Amino acid sequence: MRADRVFAYGAAAGLLGDLLLGDPRRGHPVAAFGRAATAVERVLWRDHRGRGALHTAVCVGGTVAVGAAVARAVRRSPTASVALTGMATWAVVGGTSLAREARAVGDALAAGDVAAARARLPHLCGRDPQALDADGIARAVVESVAENTSDAVVGALVWGALAGVPGLVGFRAVNTLDAMVGHKSPRYRRYGWASARLDDLAGWPGARLTAVLAAVAGPDPRGAVRAWRADAGRHPSPNAGPVESSFAGALGVRLGGTLSYGGRVEHRPVLNGAAGRAVAVTDIDRAVRLSRRVGWLALGAGVAGRLAVRALTKGRTS
Repeated sequence: MRADRVFAYGAAAGLLGDLLLGDPRRGHPVAAFGRAATAVERVLWRDHRGRGALHTAVCVGGTVAVGAAVARAVRRSPTASVALTGMATWAVVGGTSLAREARAVGDALAAGDVAAARARLPHLCGRDPQALDADGIARAVVESVAENTSDAVVGALVWGALAGVPGLVGFRAVNTLDAMVGHKSPRYRRYGWASARLDDLAGWPGARLTAVLAAVAGPDPRGAVRAWRADAGRHPSPNAGPVESSFAGALGVRLGGTLSYGGRVEHRPVLNGAAGRAVAVTDIDRAVRLSRRVGWLALGAGVAGRLAVRALTKGRTS
């Protein structure tokens, strides 16, 4: 079976598995990777960029090598190759968990239980919930849905389309490692530098595709494009900027502004400020539905991209 068909069938099966089953209940491969990365950190940690780069190379390189070895071992069996791609996709995407956590916070806010919403928010993002009122919580949820659509779904599918199973698991390893050591704390300011920069690089294509698809699938395509062009470059993150601004324009809301992480207050630019309104609780469900549409469109884009590359390659060799 051709590689493009293996990816198409396997990734579709994996997305369906995520939709129907959510994340694996026990023995999640991402959790296993986290434990392994922590063990490597205990051996390698020094307050030095070189040690952090070695940590990144060992963890990400080892994950990609394992994925490549398993894919090579089953390549002669189309059924096994599709099954492996499906399992890898199911393990690395997190669209259902993202939707479930976002809606749980939204349900608490809709019921007027701000305390419950604050308690649930850390399952979704790293904001300081006690510093947020109901409106701030709703905005944080929509921003997290937007950013994680890229990080937890589209980015993995992009790298799966480019490199198969090694791409799927490699992207998740990069993204997970950035969440573990890539933040600007005193311990990881130098040690996590390589992981953070690699995450920026690996996330670049998925973030742009997410922004494009949010404009295509959202209720206000022109608004999405306008906000993306006007505000993406003002965001401190090179990848969150396009995604959050496109979602803001597509949904007609304002995102960004003052927020707090780990006791540190940040004043970020407002996205879609001129045309958008304040985020309402009902926008959480709208953002989740848009995220779902973007995920499935990303699968179609990945399959189409592989077919286009194959057609170009065949044309050059004929």
